[in-house]
Amino acid sequence: MLKGGVEARIRSELEGKKTLIFVLVDSEVSGADAAADLAARAEKRGASAVLVGGSTVTDQAETAGAVRSIRGAVGIPTILFPGNVAGVVPGADAILFTSLMNSEHPHFITQAQALGAPSVLRYGLEALPTAYLVIGEGTTAWFVGSARGIPRDKPKIAAAYSLAARFLGMRFVYLEAGSGAAASVRPEMVAAVRAAFDGVLIVGGGIRDAATAGRLSKAGADVVVVGTMLEAGRGGMARLSAMAKAVGGAR
Repeated sequence: MLKGGVEARIRSELEGKKTLIFVLVDSEVSGADAAADLAARAEKRGASAVLVGGSTVTDQAETAGAVRSIRGAVGIPTILFPGNVAGVVPGADAILFTSLMNSEHPHFITQAQALGAPSVLRYGLEALPTAYLVIGEGTTAWFVGSARGIPRDKPKIAAAYSLAARFLGMRFVYLEAGSGAAASVRPEMVAAVRAAFDGVLIVGGGIRDAATAGRLSKAGADVVVVGTMLEAGRGGMARLSAMAKAVGGAR
């Protein structure tokens, strides 16, 4: 595991950069070797961490294999991003310990967390307490998580959830438009959440170019997450480099 803690490392990096880039690897889309290669190339292009998981991951052995391969290939943190209990596996540096706060099913708010917590402790994973908010509808995260999607044009609702997360002691908020979403979370929503939440603000889904990443950074995102763009190929790494330049630099 990384010395000094993943959360401390993230906060330290944020002191010298506008916004960090995390790369999301779906272990069911990329095999272990391909995942490691993607992660290594992303690190060279400016990624600060690798998230491993997905909304429909069910094969724990496959996920654990991807984690081992990735950790052997990169020096940046490998962080689990589980969609359910099956996504909690050994070997990672940390886990986004998420509560899907706008789910209509208690399983995704507290029950999966109770079932997964003993494994988090047993595996020695650093838990990053995260309020996970699904924005909009029609994506896999929305469907699988039984989410009551926050309308994309209602930033005050997202801000209210994020303020609740702050009062509950959560140190991360993740605004999720969904993997492969047609559009990202709007900058207006990011700005509203930024005003209400003083922790680490992560934004993912539908981020495919430097201009979008730059707008989210300017609105207050601490981290932008990209994944589908890289897995699909077609110049994804070049676009990742452009994103890193768009969001990097001193605050």
